[in-house]
Amino acid sequence: MPDSAPPSRPQDWHTRLSHAGRAGTHVHGFVNPAVHRGSTVLCPDLATRDAAGRQRFDQAMVYGLCGTPTHWPLEDMLAEIEGGTRCQIVGTGLAAITVPLLAYLGAGDHLLLPDSVYGPSRQFADHFLARMNVATTYYDPMIDAAGLTALMRPETKVLYLESPGSHTFEVQDVPALAAAARARGITVMIDNTWGIHFFQPFAHGVDVSIQALTKYVGGHSDIVLGGIVTNTEADWQKVRSAALLLGQYASPDDCWLALRGLRTMAVRLDRQMQSGLEVARWLAARPEVARVLHPALPTCPGHEFWRRDFTGACSLFGVVFQDSYSRPAVHAMTESLSLFGIGASWGGYESLILPTTGYVTRTAGSGAFGGEVVRLHIGLEAPADLIADLERGLSVLRGFGR
Repeated sequence: MPDSAPPSRPQDWHTRLSHAGRAGTHVHGFVNPAVHRGSTVLCPDLATRDAAGRQRFDQAMVYGLCGTPTHWPLEDMLAEIEGGTRCQIVGTGLAAITVPLLAYLGAGDHLLLPDSVYGPSRQFADHFLARMNVATTYYDPMIDAAGLTALMRPETKVLYLESPGSHTFEVQDVPALAAAARARGITVMIDNTWGIHFFQPFAHGVDVSIQALTKYVGGHSDIVLGGIVTNTEADWQKVRSAALLLGQYASPDDCWLALRGLRTMAVRLDRQMQSGLEVARWLAARPEVARVLHPALPTCPGHEFWRRDFTGACSLFGVVFQDSYSRPAVHAMTESLSLFGIGASWGGYESLILPTTGYVTRTAGSGAFGGEVVRLHIGLEAPADLIADLERGLSVLRGFGR
């Protein structure tokens, strides 16, 4: 069967991650796409260069900043994973947040951000956007459509969602909130780094989806990269124009590593989802723990929306300790662990832990959980070993004093 032939039946995403973005099984050559490094592109004559310049938004080689055959397969795969139209690669996960915000917001505009938003997103709004005379309102992530509508203004241009929140894991009612925004002509953006493929943003009313490819796509904690996927060609043109004007693209070497990471992402996610649930359920049964903030567990805010809208879960979640345990005790427990590294980011093969109480800003009155909160990322280690490590850590917590 030729490589161009359509599949005889819908293919599972494990299969698509293995085959998408490649030349094909019947093409002579190496199985992996090559790394195309370069800045200057030579043309045989001016007519060819002029024609390439007119096609610059459609994978034409005119300059390194406009893309290479290494960038384009990654962008196509990411758009397919999220069910979107086109993707723009940028240099970091934070750039994937800031570029679309700058594309859609200008002086005098108004932005709606969830109170649970990723810290650098808040800092960008409070400092950079504020200097541009863009006003930001923070809202409770568990707000309903009526409450959100009450916060909208004539100058509101963007509703930003982060579901689940990256530290306290509130799952938002995305379809209802998106419908309320789009009814008023407001662009809907979502940070879908946690949802990856498990949440299909464009099927739920989103216009622009943001992912930190640093996490599960890279998978090995050795690159920083971001992706912006859009629902329509017009939205992609807007994001693409902003990215190029801001000089935002990414190294072809990092894109090649992301392509390689994508080949195994499905099996890593499957394993890490199961391991994460096993550790989360074990923690939920511990007397030291007041609550586990894992979207797949009923104790997480918005669990009903996760159950309705998601097909799976990644391996990042929060743990709330009983209020009788002090912050120094939780920090002592954290530092006693041997298999969990203390570090930011997630989505790699290694397990991580990070206290969040005292480090996360909230200004809309949300996010009060009573006790100290830590965030766990479960890697590819055996769950039994991770549980044994946590059990030793909890003994340190109990022995520290209350």
